[in-house]
Amino acid sequence: MSTRRMAASTLAYVISIIALICFVFPFLLLIINSFKSNGEILTSPFSLPQHWNFSHFADVINKMNFMVTFRNSFLITMISSLLIVFFSAMAAYHMVRKPSKYNKIFFTILVASMVIPFQSLMIPLISIYGGKLHLIDTIPIPLLIMFYIGFGSALSIFMYHGFMKTVPAEIEEAARIDGCNTIQTFFLIVFPMLKPITVTITILNVLWIWNDYLLPSLVLNNENVYTMPVKMKVFNGTYMNNWELLIPAILLTVIPILIMYMIGQKSIINGVMQGSIK
Repeated sequence: MSTRRMAASTLAYVISIIALICFVFPFLLLIINSFKSNGEILTSPFSLPQHWNFSHFADVINKMNFMVTFRNSFLITMISSLLIVFFSAMAAYHMVRKPSKYNKIFFTILVASMVIPFQSLMIPLISIYGGKLHLIDTIPIPLLIMFYIGFGSALSIFMYHGFMKTVPAEIEEAARIDGCNTIQTFFLIVFPMLKPITVTITILNVLWIWNDYLLPSLVLNNENVYTMPVKMKVFNGTYMNNWELLIPAILLTVIPILIMYMIGQKSIINGVMQGSIK
Protein backbone atom coordinates (compact mmCIF):
# COMPACT_ATOMS: atom_id res chain seq x y z
CA MET A 1 0.00 0.00 0.00
CA SER A 2 1.38 3.39 -1.00
CA THR A 3 2.02 6.17 1.49
CA ARG A 4 -0.81 8.24 0.01
CA ARG A 5 -3.33 5.39 0.44
CA MET A 6 -2.18 4.75 4.00
CA ALA A 7 -2.57 8.43 4.82
CA ALA A 8 -6.07 8.49 3.29
CA SER A 9 -7.05 5.32 5.16
CA THR A 10 -5.73 6.70 8.46
CA LEU A 11 -7.58 9.97 7.92
CA ALA A 12 -10.80 8.06 7.21
CA TYR A 13 -10.42 6.07 10.44
CA VAL A 14 -9.74 9.24 12.46
CA ILE A 15 -12.80 10.97 11.01
CA SER A 16 -14.93 7.88 11.71
CA ILE A 17 -13.74 7.72 15.32
CA ILE A 18 -14.46 11.42 15.84
CA ALA A 19 -17.94 11.02 14.33
CA LEU A 20 -18.58 7.98 16.55
CA ILE A 21 -17.58 9.92 19.66
CA CYS A 22 -19.83 12.84 18.67
CA PHE A 23 -22.83 10.52 18.29
CA VAL A 24 -22.20 8.24 21.27
CA PHE A 25 -21.13 10.87 23.82
CA PRO A 26 -24.61 12.44 24.34
CA PHE A 27 -26.13 8.99 24.93
CA LEU A 28 -23.41 8.09 27.43
CA LEU A 29 -23.97 11.41 29.15
CA LEU A 30 -27.68 10.60 29.35
CA ILE A 31 -26.97 7.22 30.97
CA ILE A 32 -24.50 8.65 33.51
CA ASN A 33 -26.78 11.50 34.59
CA SER A 34 -29.83 9.25 34.94
CA PHE A 35 -28.35 7.94 38.24
CA LYS A 36 -27.56 11.38 39.75
CA SER A 37 -29.49 13.79 41.92
CA ASN A 38 -30.59 17.22 40.68
CA GLY A 39 -27.73 18.98 42.43
CA GLU A 40 -25.12 16.60 41.07
CA ILE A 41 -26.50 16.88 37.53
CA LEU A 42 -26.29 20.67 37.63
CA THR A 43 -22.87 20.92 39.27
CA SER A 44 -20.99 18.03 37.62
CA PRO A 45 -22.85 16.73 34.55
CA PHE A 46 -19.73 15.17 32.98
CA SER A 47 -18.51 13.17 35.96
CA LEU A 48 -19.54 9.71 37.15
CA PRO A 49 -22.19 9.60 39.91
CA GLN A 50 -20.90 9.67 43.46
CA HIS A 51 -23.85 7.48 44.46
CA TRP A 52 -25.59 5.34 41.82
CA ASN A 53 -29.29 5.90 42.54
CA PHE A 54 -31.41 3.25 40.80
CA SER A 55 -34.63 4.35 42.50
CA HIS A 56 -35.10 7.11 39.91
CA PHE A 57 -36.29 4.56 37.37
CA ALA A 58 -38.92 3.16 39.76
CA ASP A 59 -40.18 6.70 40.43
CA VAL A 60 -40.34 7.44 36.71
CA ILE A 61 -42.28 4.24 35.99
CA ASN A 62 -44.81 5.11 38.70
CA LYS A 63 -45.27 8.78 37.82
CA MET A 64 -45.44 8.17 34.07
CA ASN A 65 -47.93 5.31 34.48
CA PHE A 66 -45.38 3.58 32.30
CA MET A 67 -47.29 0.52 31.09
CA VAL A 68 -50.33 2.52 29.95
CA THR A 69 -48.18 5.20 28.33
CA PHE A 70 -45.98 2.63 26.62
CA ARG A 71 -49.09 0.84 25.33
CA ASN A 72 -50.44 4.09 23.88
CA SER A 73 -47.16 4.86 22.11
CA PHE A 74 -46.83 1.30 20.85
CA LEU A 75 -50.38 1.06 19.45
CA ILE A 76 -50.32 4.50 17.83
CA THR A 77 -46.90 3.88 16.28
CA MET A 78 -47.59 0.37 15.00
CA ILE A 79 -51.09 1.03 13.65
CA SER A 80 -50.04 4.27 11.96
CA SER A 81 -46.92 2.72 10.39
CA LEU A 82 -48.78 -0.35 9.10
CA LEU A 83 -51.61 1.71 7.60
CA ILE A 84 -49.13 4.08 5.95
CA VAL A 85 -47.40 1.09 4.34
CA PHE A 86 -50.72 -0.47 3.30
CA PHE A 87 -52.19 2.62 1.62
CA SER A 88 -48.92 3.98 0.22
CA ALA A 89 -47.95 0.71 -1.48
CA MET A 90 -51.34 0.41 -3.17
CA ALA A 91 -51.35 4.07 -4.22
CA ALA A 92 -47.84 3.85 -5.70
CA TYR A 93 -48.73 0.60 -7.50
CA HIS A 94 -51.75 2.23 -9.13
CA MET A 95 -49.76 5.30 -10.18
CA VAL A 96 -46.94 3.25 -11.72
CA ARG A 97 -49.06 0.58 -13.43
CA LYS A 98 -51.90 2.92 -14.49
CA PRO A 99 -50.07 6.00 -15.78
CA SER A 100 -52.37 8.89 -16.63
CA LYS A 101 -52.42 12.64 -16.59
CA TYR A 102 -54.36 12.70 -13.34
CA ASN A 103 -52.01 10.26 -11.63
CA LYS A 104 -49.03 12.41 -12.63
CA ILE A 105 -50.72 15.52 -11.28
CA PHE A 106 -51.63 13.76 -8.03
CA PHE A 107 -48.07 12.43 -7.62
CA THR A 108 -46.64 15.91 -8.25
CA ILE A 109 -48.94 17.38 -5.60
CA LEU A 110 -47.89 14.66 -3.14
CA VAL A 111 -44.19 15.37 -3.69
CA ALA A 112 -44.76 19.12 -3.42
CA SER A 113 -46.65 18.65 -0.15
CA MET A 114 -43.51 17.29 1.52
CA VAL A 115 -41.97 20.78 1.59
CA ILE A 116 -44.92 22.30 3.48
CA PRO A 117 -43.98 22.68 7.18
CA PHE A 118 -46.40 21.22 9.68
CA GLN A 119 -46.30 24.44 11.72
CA SER A 120 -48.18 26.22 8.94
CA LEU A 121 -50.99 23.63 9.06
CA MET A 122 -51.38 22.88 12.76
CA ILE A 123 -53.59 25.87 13.64
CA PRO A 124 -56.16 25.21 10.85
CA LEU A 125 -56.12 21.47 11.62
CA ILE A 126 -56.70 21.91 15.35
CA SER A 127 -59.31 24.63 14.85
CA ILE A 128 -61.28 22.46 12.39
CA TYR A 129 -60.98 19.02 13.98
CA GLY A 130 -60.96 20.29 17.55
CA GLY A 131 -63.02 23.48 17.57
CA LYS A 132 -65.66 22.72 14.93
CA LEU A 133 -65.84 18.92 14.69
CA HIS A 134 -64.87 18.24 18.35
CA LEU A 135 -63.02 15.08 17.32
CA ILE A 136 -60.10 15.84 19.64
CA ASP A 137 -62.41 15.46 22.62
CA THR A 138 -64.18 12.32 21.35
CA ILE A 139 -61.70 10.20 19.36
CA PRO A 140 -58.18 11.60 19.99
CA ILE A 141 -56.18 8.43 19.23
CA PRO A 142 -57.97 7.55 15.92
CA LEU A 143 -57.68 11.20 14.91
CA LEU A 144 -53.94 11.20 15.67
CA ILE A 145 -53.49 8.02 13.61
CA MET A 146 -55.37 9.64 10.74
CA PHE A 147 -53.06 12.67 10.92
CA TYR A 148 -49.99 10.43 10.83
CA ILE A 149 -51.32 8.60 7.78
CA GLY A 150 -51.91 11.90 6.04
CA PHE A 151 -48.54 13.42 6.86
CA GLY A 152 -46.54 10.21 6.36
CA SER A 153 -48.03 8.94 3.12
CA ALA A 154 -46.38 11.46 0.79
CA LEU A 155 -42.80 10.37 1.46
CA SER A 156 -43.80 6.70 1.58
CA ILE A 157 -45.59 6.88 -1.77
CA PHE A 158 -42.58 8.69 -3.23
CA MET A 159 -40.22 5.90 -2.08
CA TYR A 160 -42.57 3.13 -3.21
CA HIS A 161 -43.09 4.86 -6.56
CA GLY A 162 -39.38 4.77 -7.37
CA PHE A 163 -38.94 1.17 -6.20
CA MET A 164 -42.11 -0.04 -7.95
CA LYS A 165 -40.65 0.83 -11.34
CA THR A 166 -37.96 -1.82 -10.82
CA VAL A 167 -40.54 -4.62 -10.51
CA PRO A 168 -40.83 -6.36 -13.92
CA ALA A 169 -44.31 -6.04 -15.39
CA GLU A 170 -43.88 -9.46 -17.08
CA ILE A 171 -44.25 -11.15 -13.67
CA GLU A 172 -47.65 -9.57 -13.23
CA GLU A 173 -48.70 -10.55 -16.74
CA ALA A 174 -47.76 -14.15 -15.98
CA ALA A 175 -49.82 -14.02 -12.78
CA ARG A 176 -52.85 -12.74 -14.68
CA ILE A 177 -52.49 -15.51 -17.23
CA ASP A 178 -52.59 -17.96 -14.31
CA GLY A 179 -55.91 -16.46 -13.21
CA CYS A 180 -54.96 -13.81 -10.63
CA ASN A 181 -56.96 -10.61 -10.54
CA THR A 182 -55.42 -7.20 -9.78
CA ILE A 183 -55.78 -7.50 -6.00
CA GLN A 184 -54.31 -11.02 -5.93
CA THR A 185 -51.48 -9.96 -8.22
CA PHE A 186 -50.56 -7.07 -5.95
CA PHE A 187 -50.71 -8.85 -2.60
CA LEU A 188 -49.38 -12.25 -3.70
CA ILE A 189 -46.79 -11.24 -6.31
CA VAL A 190 -45.84 -7.56 -6.17
CA PHE A 191 -46.01 -6.70 -2.47
CA PRO A 192 -43.62 -9.50 -1.35
CA MET A 193 -41.10 -8.16 -3.87
CA LEU A 194 -41.28 -4.76 -2.16
CA LYS A 195 -39.95 -6.16 1.13
CA PRO A 196 -36.64 -4.17 1.17
CA ILE A 197 -38.30 -0.79 0.69
CA THR A 198 -41.24 -1.77 2.93
CA VAL A 199 -38.90 -2.51 5.84
CA THR A 200 -37.10 0.78 5.25
CA ILE A 201 -40.32 2.81 5.15
CA THR A 202 -41.72 1.04 8.21
CA ILE A 203 -38.65 1.68 10.35
CA LEU A 204 -38.38 5.32 9.28
CA ASN A 205 -42.04 5.92 10.11
CA VAL A 206 -41.75 4.11 13.44
CA LEU A 207 -38.78 6.29 14.41
CA TRP A 208 -40.66 9.44 13.43
CA ILE A 209 -43.99 8.60 15.09
CA TRP A 210 -42.51 7.19 18.30
CA ASN A 211 -40.33 10.27 18.89
CA ASP A 212 -42.90 12.85 17.80
CA TYR A 213 -43.97 15.34 20.43
CA LEU A 214 -45.66 18.26 18.69
CA LEU A 215 -48.60 16.50 17.01
CA PRO A 216 -49.57 14.29 20.00
CA SER A 217 -49.29 17.27 22.36
CA LEU A 218 -51.86 19.10 20.20
CA VAL A 219 -54.29 16.21 19.77
CA LEU A 220 -54.05 14.22 23.00
CA ASN A 221 -55.62 16.23 25.85
CA ASN A 222 -56.13 13.41 28.37
CA GLU A 223 -53.37 11.86 30.47
CA ASN A 224 -54.82 8.39 29.87
CA VAL A 225 -54.02 8.61 26.15
CA TYR A 226 -50.63 10.39 26.33
CA THR A 227 -47.68 8.98 24.43
CA MET A 228 -44.28 8.66 26.12
CA PRO A 229 -42.75 11.92 24.79
CA VAL A 230 -45.83 13.87 25.86
CA LYS A 231 -46.04 12.18 29.26
CA MET A 232 -42.53 13.36 30.10
CA LYS A 233 -43.83 16.89 30.60
CA VAL A 234 -45.00 15.83 34.07
CA PHE A 235 -41.36 16.29 35.10
CA ASN A 236 -41.22 19.85 33.73
CA GLY A 237 -42.17 22.71 36.03
CA THR A 238 -42.82 26.37 35.35
CA TYR A 239 -39.61 27.51 37.02
CA MET A 240 -37.60 24.30 37.39
CA ASN A 241 -37.19 20.91 35.75
CA ASN A 242 -36.92 17.74 37.79
CA TRP A 243 -33.78 16.57 36.01
CA GLU A 244 -33.19 13.50 38.19
CA LEU A 245 -36.49 12.05 36.89
CA LEU A 246 -36.65 13.70 33.48
CA ILE A 247 -33.35 12.21 32.29
CA PRO A 248 -34.27 8.60 33.26
CA ALA A 249 -37.65 9.16 31.56
CA ILE A 250 -35.87 10.21 28.37
CA LEU A 251 -33.66 7.14 28.61
CA LEU A 252 -36.64 4.80 29.02
CA THR A 253 -38.32 6.44 26.03
CA VAL A 254 -35.25 6.19 23.81
CA ILE A 255 -34.20 2.61 24.58
CA PRO A 256 -37.07 0.75 22.79
CA ILE A 257 -36.73 2.71 19.58
CA LEU A 258 -32.93 2.54 19.73
CA ILE A 259 -33.07 -1.25 19.97
CA MET A 260 -35.43 -1.40 17.00
CA TYR A 261 -33.17 0.85 14.95
CA MET A 262 -30.10 -1.23 15.74
CA ILE A 263 -31.96 -4.37 14.66
CA GLY A 264 -33.26 -2.81 11.45
CA GLN A 265 -30.41 -0.54 10.37
CA LYS A 266 -29.11 -3.10 7.85
CA SER A 267 -32.57 -3.31 6.32
CA ILE A 268 -32.70 0.48 6.00
CA ILE A 269 -29.35 0.58 4.21
CA ASN A 270 -30.19 -2.41 1.97
CA GLY A 271 -33.57 -0.95 1.05
CA VAL A 272 -32.13 2.42 0.07
CA MET A 273 -29.23 0.85 -1.85
CA GLN A 274 -31.40 -1.63 -3.75
CA GLY A 275 -33.80 1.11 -4.70
CA SER A 276 -30.98 3.31 -5.98
CA ILE A 277 -29.05 0.53 -7.78
CA LYS A 278 -32.05 -0.96 -9.54
